Amino acid sequence: MTDDTTIVHLLRHGEVHNPEGVLYGRLPGYRLSEDGVLMAKAAAKWFADRDVTALFSSPMQRALETAAPLADSFDLPVTVDDRLIEAENHFEGLTFGVGPGSLRRPEHWRHLVNPFRPSWGEPYKELAARMRAAVIRAREAARGHEAVCVSHQLPIWILRLHAEHRRLWHHPSRRECALASVTSLTFEGSRLVEVGYHEPAEGIAKGPSVAGA
Repeated sequence: MTDDTTIVHLLRHGEVHNPEGVLYGRLPGYRLSEDGVLMAKAAAKWFADRDVTALFSSPMQRALETAAPLADSFDLPVTVDDRLIEAENHFEGLTFGVGPGSLRRPEHWRHLVNPFRPSWGEPYKELAARMRAAVIRAREAARGHEAVCVSHQLPIWILRLHAEHRRLWHHPSRRECALASVTSLTFEGSRLVEVGYHEPAEGIAKGPSVAGA
């Protein structure tokens, strides 16, 4: 690693306490589950020997709780960056799917007509732009070292697709962004030279997570 090499790690938050199974999105009050706390600690342990000098987080409770063990480990303040927040979603606060889910109700169908934008939430291009701006801020704050940005599955995945020059529309089941996973962007100066992916908390979760959470 040279003096001009900077790594920005995008850490997805840990598992959330969500017994109702709703798409919680930007709703307040959704904390980490017991497994989520273990995931956050596992992530902090994975970072322990790295050269982290800056720590940023989404303002959501689950992200801040995931950042806390890192802040303790590196004795760093957590800087809240609103650009790291979860994507807007029409279905926020609802269960998603057929049967008892929101898809059985016709008033929601118009929000499903365009998966390329997408019509149910924040446009992918806008999401990629704000995440890129957050990463640039983190890169400059930790120039020559490493930064961690705690965010959410969809924003991290869209940023990765953008960074790898892939199309932004996709099927949620194809996202490589597990709970408490780390997507790492390595820069030489301002030039992105490598994208990496790790799962420090693999094996901790007992069940599936809500896609996009």
